[in-house]
Amino acid sequence: MAAAGAGCVFCAIVAGETEADIVHADDDLVAFLDQRPVFKGHVLLVPREHVVTLDELPDRLRDPFLATAQRLCRAVVDGLGAQGSFVAVNNRVSQSVPHLHLHVVPRTKGDGLRGFFWPRTKYADRERAAYAERLREALAAL
Repeated sequence: MAAAGAGCVFCAIVAGETEADIVHADDDLVAFLDQRPVFKGHVLLVPREHVVTLDELPDRLRDPFLATAQRLCRAVVDGLGAQGSFVAVNNRVSQSVPHLHLHVVPRTKGDGLRGFFWPRTKYADRERAAYAERLREALAAL
C-alpha cells in the first residue's frame, strides 16, 4: 500500500484541499463528481486511505467500498433518472490518477457510449453542483 504522496489529486480532495462536488463521505470513503464526466452525474468513489489499485484495498474496506458502489448505482437511477449505470475500475493501465477509484456512470438506452471510447462532456455553470445535490438526496433516501 502506498503512502499518500504529494501531488495525488484524490488525496487532496479527500483532505479538503482541492474542491470537488462531494456526493458521499464517511470515515473510510469519499464519492464525488468526475471533473470530466462521460455523462453528467458520473461519480468517482475513492478510499480516504491512499491505495493505488483494487487489489491493494484493505480487506476491512472491501465490503464498505462495494456497498457504497451499489448505493451510488441506485442513486444515479433514482436521483438522475438514468436507466442503469456503467461501473468500472482501472488498475494502472488507463488509470489517470494513481489512487483507487471506481466509476459509476449513468446510462440510458441510446446514449451513444460504445465500448471503451468515452466521449467527455462539460457541465454548464453551477450545473455540476445541482447534479451533486440530486445524488446526495438520492443517497440519503437509500
